[in-house]
Amino acid sequence: QVQLVESGGGSVQSGGSLRLSCAASRWAASMGWFRQAPGKEREGVAAIASGGSTSYADSVKGRFTISRDNAKTTLYLQMDSLRPEDTAMYYCALSTVFTSWPTRDAARYNYWGQGTQVTVSS
Repeated sequence: QVQLVESGGGSVQSGGSLRLSCAASRWAASMGWFRQAPGKEREGVAAIASGGSTSYADSVKGRFTISRDNAKTTLYLQMDSLRPEDTAMYYCALSTVFTSWPTRDAARYNYWGQGTQVTVSS
């Protein structure tokens, strides 16, 4: 059983920064960050593949950066210039079945963390 543990969420003011971390119990080629705000659908925020290629939602391009450590078992999401609309529960996800490219399609991920809350006030 794969375990994913997110950390780093919190409350910040608009324009601030947060860095989310996700500790995984195993290596996987494909990992990603998703978020879901109350009353909204889950959104694929960013994804990374084994070669380091990345994919971002248009809403976060230029503000968020996804990365992973050399052992590829810890995933990060650096979030800068945060906005109130970034407020959501953020989830880390890992895929053991999809390895081709960085995908923000939630259906391609088979393991999920419990989530960490990010709240941005104006």
